[in-house]
Order: sequence, then C-alpha cells, then structure tokens
Amino acid sequence: SPFSVLGEIVVNEVNFVRKCIATDTSQYDLWGKLVCTNFKISFITDDPMPLQKFHYKNLLLGEHDVPLTCIEQIVTVNDTKRKQKVLGPNQKLKFNPTELIIYCKDFRIVRFRFDEAGPESAKKVCLAIAHYSQPTDLQLLFAFEYVGEIYHDPAKKVNGIDPGGGGGGIGSASGQQTPLFETYSDWDREIKRTGASEWRVCSVNEGYMISTCLPEYFVVPSSLADQDLKLYSYSFIGRRMPLWSWNHPNGSALVRMANIKDVLQQRRIDQRICNAITRSHPLRSDVYKSDLDRCLPNIQEIQAAHIKLKQLCVNEPFEETEEKWLSSLENTHWLEYIRSFLKHSAELVYMMECKHVSVVLQEEEGRDLSCLSASLIQVMLDPYFRTIVGFQSLIQKEWVMAGYQFLDRCNHLKRSDKESPLFLMFLDCVWQLLEQYPAAFEFSEVYLTILHDSARISLFGTFLFNCPHQRVKESTEFAISKNIQLGDEKGLRFPCVWDWSLQFTSRDRLLFHNPLYVGGAVKTFKRSKKNYSSTLRGVPPALKNGIISEQEFLPRRNSLILKLKPDFLQQTESQSNSMEQYFRDWFAKPVDLHGVILPRISGTQIKLWKLCYFRWVPEAQINHGGFITAFHKVSLLADEVDMLNRNLRQYKSNSSLQGNCSELDQSRMYFRANSSNDTSGAPDFLSSSFPFSPVGNLCRRSILGTPLSKFLSGAKIWLSTETLANED
Repeated sequence: SPFSVLGEIVVNEVNFVRKCIATDTSQYDLWGKLVCTNFKISFITDDPMPLQKFHYKNLLLGEHDVPLTCIEQIVTVNDTKRKQKVLGPNQKLKFNPTELIIYCKDFRIVRFRFDEAGPESAKKVCLAIAHYSQPTDLQLLFAFEYVGEIYHDPAKKVNGIDPGGGGGGIGSASGQQTPLFETYSDWDREIKRTGASEWRVCSVNEGYMISTCLPEYFVVPSSLADQDLKLYSYSFIGRRMPLWSWNHPNGSALVRMANIKDVLQQRRIDQRICNAITRSHPLRSDVYKSDLDRCLPNIQEIQAAHIKLKQLCVNEPFEETEEKWLSSLENTHWLEYIRSFLKHSAELVYMMECKHVSVVLQEEEGRDLSCLSASLIQVMLDPYFRTIVGFQSLIQKEWVMAGYQFLDRCNHLKRSDKESPLFLMFLDCVWQLLEQYPAAFEFSEVYLTILHDSARISLFGTFLFNCPHQRVKESTEFAISKNIQLGDEKGLRFPCVWDWSLQFTSRDRLLFHNPLYVGGAVKTFKRSKKNYSSTLRGVPPALKNGIISEQEFLPRRNSLILKLKPDFLQQTESQSNSMEQYFRDWFAKPVDLHGVILPRISGTQIKLWKLCYFRWVPEAQINHGGFITAFHKVSLLADEVDMLNRNLRQYKSNSSLQGNCSELDQSRMYFRANSSNDTSGAPDFLSSSFPFSPVGNLCRRSILGTPLSKFLSGAKIWLSTETLANED
C-alpha cells in the first residue's frame, strides 16, 4: 500500500481521474485514482511517467504526492457552467467540479480532470482535500496522529527509530548526532567548544517558569545572578531575557536581545546587561548594538517579496520579453533583501573579528530577524556551522529553541496573517555563500532545498511549533485526551527532521554531500579535532577570491541599503574607512576555507536560486545542463581519489581481502567512479532540476528560444535584448 506512514488513513478517493501534464495537449495525461488521506494527497497510476528517466524517492511520499501542509490554494472549476471557486476549509461547493487545480507552497502546480469520474465522488474528494489541508487546530496536524499511534504501540516505530532523535542520519563524516539544545549539557558543551569561559548555562526558565517563548536552558554572562535575571525579565517583551549565541576566539560574544518595554527602567537595565556582557569579554571591550528593526527589511516586506517571486515563477512567467521579466524579478525585491541581510551580517562580522567588540542584536521580540542574522554571522565566522551536523545544530539553537514561530510564519494552519518566509530567506542567503565558496561547505544545494521542503511535511516536530513550550503544552493536552501515559517525559517526542533516514535511503542521502568540500580540522561539538577527507585540497584558482572594487562594495547614495542602515550612518568616518579597508584586504587574499568567509554583494553576484524556485517548471529545465553536470564530474574525481587513498591504506597495512571489499564500498559520493554509469559521460537523466523531476507538474507553452530560456542557460542578466539577438 502507498499509505505506509503510521497513522495515515484514507479519507476519500475518486477513480478515473486524469492528471494533466501539459496545458496545450492531453497526449501525456496520466489516468489513475486521486486519494485524500489525513497526511497527503496522492495520485495512484499504473501509467509510466512520460519523458522521465529518473526519480529521487522520498520514503514518505510517492512521486505524485503532495503533503497537506504544502498546499497553498485549492481551486475547483466547472467548464460547462464557467464557474471557478477557491475552496476554504468549511465551504460548500454548489457545482460538480470538472477540474481541480492545486497550488503548492513549493511553487508546484498540480491539475486534475474529472471528465470520466463520478461527479459526486469528485466533489467529495475536493471538499475532503480542502477540509484536511486547512485544519482549525494544531492538534489536528498529522504529526499528532502519528505520535499517538507510536505511544499506543511502541513496537510500530518506523525503521526502529525513536521519534525525537537528533540523528546525524546522513553518514556525516563525524557520525555525530545533532545536538538539539534541549538539555543543560548541550549548551555547556557549546560554551566549551567556543571557549566562552565567562558565560554560564542558566536554568532559571526550567519548566518554562519565566518565559514560555524561551528555551528551558540558555547561556548568560557569569556575572549575572539568577535572581537579577528573574527581576529583569519582567521588563523585556515576552519576558525574553538576552540570549547568548556564540563566542569568537578573541572573546567577543554574539548576543540576541528583545526590546525593553519598561521605559522607566530601560536605561538602567540596558546598562546592567551591557556591563555584564563587557565583563564577560577578556579585553572588557565595549558592546556594539545593532537595531535590526531599523536596519533590515521587516517580515511584511519579506512576505510581500516572496508573493511576488512566486507569481513570477508560477503564473505563466515565460511569455514576456527579457527586459520585462528581469525588471519583474528586480521589482520583487527578493534579491535586494538577500543582499541587505548578507551585507548587514558581514558588517557585524567585521565588528567582532576586527574591532573585538561583542555584538548585541536587538529586535522587538528577538525571534524573527535575529534568528536569521545570528545564524548568518555564525555561518560566516565558524567553519563548524558549515558542516552538516554543525549547520543542523545551528538551526536547532538559533531557530527551533530560540522560539522562531514556525507554526505562524510557515502558516501551517492556513489562517495566519503572520506568514513570512524568513527561514527560506536564510537558506537562500546560505545558498549564496555556498555558490560563492563551494569548497567551504560540507553540504550541497540539494540538501538546502530538501531542508526547505521538509518544513512543509507535517510529520516532523522540528518545524511545527512556535516555541518549545508550545510543543510541551499542546502534546501534553493531546496525551491526556488520548490516555497516553507520559511518565517523566515533558510532552510527546515527535520525529525529528534531522533523522534523514525517515525520508531517504542511505544511497540517496549521499546527494547531500558536496564533492567540492575541503575538510579540515573543525572544532566540532565535542571539541575533538576530526579529520575530514583531504580530497581537493588545492582549490582551483577560479574558486579563489577575486578582488572587489571599492565602488562595488560601497552602496550607491540612494540605494535601499543606505536607507536601511541608520545605525551605521552614525559611525565616525574613521570607523567606516577601517571597515572598507578590512573588506578590501580580505578580498585581496586567497580564502581560508576554514576561517571567515564574506559575501560578495555587488549587483550580479547575488543570484536567483534556480534549483529551488524553477525545479517544478518543465520549460525551465536544461537537459544535461545546470550545476549538476559539474557536480557529477567532481564527484567521480573525488570518488577516485578516495578509492586510491583507501587502496593505499590497504596496501600499507597489508590487510586481508575481506576488509578490502567492505571498505571499498564506503563511498561518500552519489556518483561513483567505478559504477556502470561512469566515465563514458554524464547519465542521461541529469538536468538542471536534478534530483527533482518537474515532469508531472503543469507545463506551459514552450519557452525555447525566448530570452528567458537564455537567462536560464546562463546568459548575463544585464544584457539587453539587442545584445542577445546579436549573440545568435
């Protein structure tokens, strides 16, 4: 049965449904059964997929499946009556639908025809999908159903895996578990890893006694007593006391802080906190404050940009002229906002790295922009966060435990006016850095894209709640209502997204690995030095840093970034001069892949993340093209080097043949040098959408030969149409 996920039940189904593959012809359409379950919508067909040679299999979802939490909008159509209706959760449908169009949050469009299906059954399925994809209550999300089943019958664990484990689950080089930062010891180890000797783990919020939107444990200056913290907490919005994020080897700390709402106490408490942070610095350095609400785009602007970006990539986007399309892209402001986050983070990296001052990120509630800024700064400064396990621990620490409101911002219940894709924007910013410094990251862009998709699967507890306390409160209520005995546990344990074996086979998880990654001695969570493979030590000159010109670095007089940066405008002339000098010097030297990395942010260096946004658009696919072709070649080389290294070790240790066989199979690479599809050339199924397949999603008219297809094939986006015409 395709419904093998525990707790999944079929709610409604209809036979003789046609899945439309192209808008202008029905020759590729598939016939099958449309099914709505309490977890996903499924289309079951025996027809082979047309034109498709490859499918990356998710163990939870079939290739035609859409998780209910990934559905954005449901549109029913009746051709003969010329009627169309967007279906809300409890609405009635007065006509029998001849067509159903589903718009997904990952930019997919899926379309079904009911010409041969029973009209009543078709109507029932549409209403069921509308009802189950727009639940009225958090406890109606599928994760609760799944976990309820497991607690009633522990023998049913999927693959024998406990829900809630932070499993590395990806065969990461260190084989470590991802720290979840739910315990005192995880925070303590992070203090030791970063050498933050003047900071301590504080347990004053145990049982969420002070703030329901903070974690139970967090890190504070050693000089602040628990009693003082309790007292100060009343003055902060949400009682969110300052949170330590990270320590630089030079002693500078990165701290997040909500606004102080008590105007009378504001200066006194602010001074106390800053003094404590200063006392925790070995040089007793000043504290530099950045007011994120004043110098970065707000969540409404980011949401508006995302809606425009989606319209551009989803709504018949490819029939306009190049100028029009590119100016539409610019008008979304998406890339502009990515640039401002990268630039702002780089400036704060300079403050910590060069000025040796601690940085406080100040934001009204301290749980939106500061998640993104704090994470980006750490990715730039600490190579541990550029490994897979390190990156996962960063998301746990700065997003999940720090109270980023995934439920509201991802709008899992489809009724929030607080929706905003900050988490996607963070992944996009990291992708920009990965694109600029491919050898500095252990993970690939496929990993980042799948991580984005996983936030839309309602099985995992990781991205389901607004804060850790909400998980405990809601799941305890649920347990009581279902007679589940919790024992000593604080709430139910949900499956963890970091347990990748729930979604992918170990072979498919190899696509998460970046073959260009140059491993080295990275201070891991246990503070032991792990040696990663030394493959590709010599970075080709193309990957080394180009020099960025002063004009490119400094924003134009009237650019958005200057308007966004009042706090930086107030700096003295010498301060901004020394910052420019720092950036100039840094870009003039070759990159240390295990040191600081800084973004290049001039016009053309911030790019559109095509794999994430264009992968479902069949016309935007370049067969045998895209980054994957280089990925494939480098994987074969890296695999060959690994194999030679293994053979050399075998030879030196004169080990038996038995050992030889098992070790030779331990490739880190998805594409292997010794496999059947190897050296003769790239496999037939590679395309710019790989490992995703847009086949089966709605096609538009062909765009071959249009300016957009040239842009997708890598034409410079500032070229005019005339230039493109001349190129031909």
